Amino acid sequence: MKYLFLFLSAFAFAQQTKSVDFKTADGSISINPDSKSISGTITYTFEVLKPIDTIKIDAQNMTFSGVELNHHSITFTTNGKELLLIYPFQRGKNFVQFSYDAKPKQTMYFTGSEATDNLQIWTQGQGKYTSHWFPSFDDVNEKVIFNMEIAFESKYQVVSNGILKSIQTANNSTHWKYQMQKPMSSYLLMLAIGKYEKNTLKAKSGIPLELYLDPKDISRQEPTYRYSKEIFDFLENEIGVKYPWKIYRQIPVSEFLYAGMENTSSTLFATRYVVDSIGFEDRSYTNVNAHELAHQWFGDLVTAKSGKDHWLQEGFATYYALLAERSIYGDDYFYSKLYESSLQLKQASKTDTIPVLNPKASSLSFYQKGAWALHVLREAIGEKAFKKAVKNYILKYSCQNVTTQDFFNEIKKVSNYDLINFSKVWLESSDFNSTIANELLAKNNAMKIVLEVNKLRSKPIIEKYDFFEKTLKSDVYHSVKEAIVGQLFKEKFEDKKQLLRLALQTQNIQIRQAVASTLQKIPEEFRTDYETLLDDKSYQTQELALYNLWNNFPSKRVEYLSKTKDWIGFNDYNLRILWLSLAVSTPEYDANKETCIQELVNYSSTKYEATTRQNALEYLLNFKIINEEILKNLVNATTHHMWQFSKFGRDNIRLLLKNTEIRGAFQTLLPDLNEKEQFQLNRLLKE
Repeated sequence: MKYLFLFLSAFAFAQQTKSVDFKTADGSISINPDSKSISGTITYTFEVLKPIDTIKIDAQNMTFSGVELNHHSITFTTNGKELLLIYPFQRGKNFVQFSYDAKPKQTMYFTGSEATDNLQIWTQGQGKYTSHWFPSFDDVNEKVIFNMEIAFESKYQVVSNGILKSIQTANNSTHWKYQMQKPMSSYLLMLAIGKYEKNTLKAKSGIPLELYLDPKDISRQEPTYRYSKEIFDFLENEIGVKYPWKIYRQIPVSEFLYAGMENTSSTLFATRYVVDSIGFEDRSYTNVNAHELAHQWFGDLVTAKSGKDHWLQEGFATYYALLAERSIYGDDYFYSKLYESSLQLKQASKTDTIPVLNPKASSLSFYQKGAWALHVLREAIGEKAFKKAVKNYILKYSCQNVTTQDFFNEIKKVSNYDLINFSKVWLESSDFNSTIANELLAKNNAMKIVLEVNKLRSKPIIEKYDFFEKTLKSDVYHSVKEAIVGQLFKEKFEDKKQLLRLALQTQNIQIRQAVASTLQKIPEEFRTDYETLLDDKSYQTQELALYNLWNNFPSKRVEYLSKTKDWIGFNDYNLRILWLSLAVSTPEYDANKETCIQELVNYSSTKYEATTRQNALEYLLNFKIINEEILKNLVNATTHHMWQFSKFGRDNIRLLLKNTEIRGAFQTLLPDLNEKEQFQLNRLLKE
């Protein structure tokens, strides 16, 4: 019955869009971080296209007052999911105004606190969730021009969609007014509040590019946002349609749910991509940067009508991000990324039976297979025709919703390509056509060699040794050499040691990292070679190398720990957390073990982001370091808004509860926990 109700609700809303066209939304809101609540007044203008007696606005768990239609009170009701305006609406223009209060259970997130001076508030409306914090429309086909006024404490910066029209301060409260010029789907409405410093660049076309960072991270400005202007200028030129909004912002937020989100004119992204120059080698924001920017055209300006056509957003954003990276890193990089995704898709096709043109398709299908489909199409009809079709598609359907057929219609105008067969192979089949993919990959010389390397996978090493040696000594692209190192994984050390030395001698970070990850059991004769990895300018390589060396050579542990005692790593403290764990677990190392444990426990607390906390908890549990504070932090993890971290907490508590003594410790903790924590722990105790 539940599914029938959902279907009927979606059907009813689809019917409403044929009768009512909402035009603008003017919202004036204020947020209380202590109660994690929001209140505001909203005015919607709309046009009734056909007589209708009830108009619905999606609103999750909200209360309303002062509901007026054209300055007159109107009958309304709510059902916990919608605000229903009841009136004999006739054709014509109208406006409705109302006030609301909400305490969002999702979509608006509060991280940090004012007490620790790291409070952030941000929203994530992906799909149809904005209605949890702002009465709006879960149907992506209802596009509205949003204008927002947000009141908040003056010491914070407030960001929303569009142009910042004014900032007015009074009584320690500031009102920020943002204005849009074009309509968009409600899921793209955003809000971000925090303490930020802003750097502004200007695109070739004159569009301001605002780059935000937490003041403590300002030294990471350049590596974090490296190539931002180049990416922007490239995409404007490649797509052939000027950036459709008046400004573009990028704001990192803590505890973000995804890598990034393409809110119209104002992208939010995860702080894991805030990096220094060393971190850039392993966690470059470049791809996410380009992907979310491409969405400003593909998704924000032109939006898929339904989940069936979701690839028109994710496939396009993935492919155009790759094209942007190609302009920066070159053809070899471009083809190596296509090759990586082809391997993933080929493997997934063995079990994934859902094709791209299905709302239940996997992210891998929507993103990577969608991108491959576009690459096949571009190669088949030619770059010039492809670019012309895409430009016409964007211009024709600007601020509208589209289907795959709409895109195909533009391709038909520039080419006689067989789109029926193309769709069957790439969009309607769950198989991945490796034959066609490999033919296209072979256009690149580096990929030709990679494909040759793959053909040798089942051959004994003696038959391919000379070829591997020659290739490792050549100047071929690093992904080829990484493929060779990967193939050496199961070979006897004596048979591969000289090849591994050649790999290390390349001095290429990626190739050396491949050695670090594939050689976990290190013979003594290779120890000094492997130790050089500790000096690589890569936090990921250093983490692998330190752990593997510590594990393989107990007599050298003190030396390794002394050498690496000042390591910190990424902004999630990956190297520091590893070092503390190893220092605590090395009896002969001269360090204050209690101080080290307390620092490690501190990283598992709510003072830090989920990725840092989980990393610390994993090491603490693996090394069997357990106390009351650790158990409390583990319980708190189960209440976190990031499902991966919450699941990590639940899974590990289940394991610990098998121990009678620890079960008793958890039961003792219950009275000291907050309501949410008690609820989660009680559920686990009763399983």
